[in-house]
Amino acid sequence: MKKYASLGLTCLTLLTLVACTSKSEETKASSSAKTSQKATKSTSKATSSSQNTDASEDSHSDQSSSTGLSDAADNSSGSTAVNNGTYYSVTGKYGDEIIIVNKRHPLPASYTPGENPTALAAFQQLQADMMAQGFSISYGYSGFRSYETQTQLYQDYVARDGQSAADRYSARPGYSEHQTGLAFDLTDAAGNLLEEPQASAWLRDNAHHYGFVVRYLPEKESVTGYMPESWHVRYIGQEATDIYQSGLTLEEYYGVDGGDYAQ
Repeated sequence: MKKYASLGLTCLTLLTLVACTSKSEETKASSSAKTSQKATKSTSKATSSSQNTDASEDSHSDQSSSTGLSDAADNSSGSTAVNNGTYYSVTGKYGDEIIIVNKRHPLPASYTPGENPTALAAFQQLQADMMAQGFSISYGYSGFRSYETQTQLYQDYVARDGQSAADRYSARPGYSEHQTGLAFDLTDAAGNLLEEPQASAWLRDNAHHYGFVVRYLPEKESVTGYMPESWHVRYIGQEATDIYQSGLTLEEYYGVDGGDYAQ
């Protein structure tokens, strides 16, 4: 009986051990599953966070790009001329103030400086030297014009030729260089605007020695806004030689807006 009792006790012990081992493995498996789920959730959160971060960076990048384009657009006016409240100007190579007047840079009706004394003296010397060279020119010229005078001239041209045609050779009131007192039109001995080929060629190549440039050059109407005018000179001063040697118009040389009227 003792033998069988001992055998029964041994079997019971073995069964208990098996049960405990099974429970332990189940506990470990459950714990492993929970750990795996936590790891999966953690990975999912990390992935989600990474995606959100990437999306945020992409969004920021898009916004930055958009801002850059906007800034570029804001700074793309193309003109270096500054308005001082009365007229537009640029600072020249030698520190001089260069007044800019064209179809994009107007003057107020109240601006009436008269003829610039320095420019007038240089122009009169230019006339005298051309006469000495034997060119048929007169002492007559067209210089300073007020806003009111330009208004009458322009209206007369429009009435005669129509506005589209007039705009190619006559400035609207407030848009004429003559209002600066720095522009002059030469005339020949008959009182007509200077167009004689030899005299015009001499003027084009020598005006800079007197501080002038021939303002409206051939094949530059899209830039200056006007047909060629061999008789129209504009006083610049020392930098006139640099402009002449460049072969550029005033707009091209100084990088200011030109062409036709904005409206």
